[in-house]
Amino acid sequence: MRSTPIVSLLQVAYAAELETVQNYLANSVWLEGLGTQEVVDALADNVAEKLGYAGRLAQRLKQLGACPPGSLVVARNQVLLQPAEDPTDLRHVVGGALAATRQLIATFGALAAAAVGTDPVTAALAVQLLAAEEKHRCLFEGFLKSLDRPPAV
Repeated sequence: MRSTPIVSLLQVAYAAELETVQNYLANSVWLEGLGTQEVVDALADNVAEKLGYAGRLAQRLKQLGACPPGSLVVARNQVLLQPAEDPTDLRHVVGGALAATRQLIATFGALAAAAVGTDPVTAALAVQLLAAEEKHRCLFEGFLKSLDRPPAV
């Protein structure tokens, strides 16, 4: 195993992507009501993409000699992305998705910074996934702006 800080950050990112998959899936099924379909579709579409990110992180962990953590080891902390009691609470879902995305952006930024100069493969992976998360951030910020806009008369 090369670098403990890099491996730790890869494990954190891996766990976060898997938790996001679980929460996006749950929210995409649970959310209902007027104006929710676009968010439901975005969440459902992102499930496969995020699972792919987790797979890439798991492969990198293996390449560094670290076992990708199993379900009994990974931390769960996406409190804001838990499905709301009210299945029509679109603001809760969008806010939670935005919070999770911002956390992933911070994690991938830290991973890129830790790996630059010492582990170019991990640095490149972190930058690729960071760019993808920035795209997701823009999407969810757009949804939030739409929710804040007064209804058309």
